[in-house]
Amino acid sequence: MTNAPRTKNGTAWAAFWAGLAGLVLMPIPLFIGFILGGGLSLVAAVLGVIALLKGLARQGAGMAPLVFAGIFVALTWVGIANGGGIIW
Repeated sequence: MTNAPRTKNGTAWAAFWAGLAGLVLMPIPLFIGFILGGGLSLVAAVLGVIALLKGLARQGAGMAPLVFAGIFVALTWVGIANGGGIIW
């Protein structure tokens, strides 16, 4: 039995960190969190789509950070929809 080298999906990790940063920055009031957190979550969503396509081409490489990135993006958007980053 040979161990095949694991391929990593750097785009999935970039989506993970951008999504996490967006989620952390989203609660800052006076539209700062809306701009910073919302902008980073949009970047994470675009990187997530790219990582998904790369991961599917590589037989599922990097799907775990991609799932968490999707959760972070969803939580950020729900937070913004409920007034996070906008109201004091």
